[in-house]
Amino acid sequence: MSSIKVYYTSVSGSREVKQRQEEVTRILDIYKIKYELIDISLSLKALQEMKMKVSSPQALPPQIFNGQEYCGDFEMFHKAKENKEILKFLKIEQMGISDTKDVY
Repeated sequence: MSSIKVYYTSVSGSREVKQRQEEVTRILDIYKIKYELIDISLSLKALQEMKMKVSSPQALPPQIFNGQEYCGDFEMFHKAKENKEILKFLKIEQMGISDTKDVY
């Protein structure tokens, strides 16, 4: 069973960050993938944890993990979506679930 975690912020002045976060959660919902949202705006510890796990002090949300394993940022997620490789990106192996959903 996968444990997808999405680091995000509920407080952002950036429209781009908000749109990217919404797209990630929308796609995960379409694939019916359960995920945990971790709000970095509520906890300095969560923000520091995200940046440490990504190995970048400039990392912006959303950042996506499967358990402790880093999957990638929005750009990588978007590329996986375009290539119909969301499950591969998320490091999920599920029998009978197609990775070829038409998602826009």
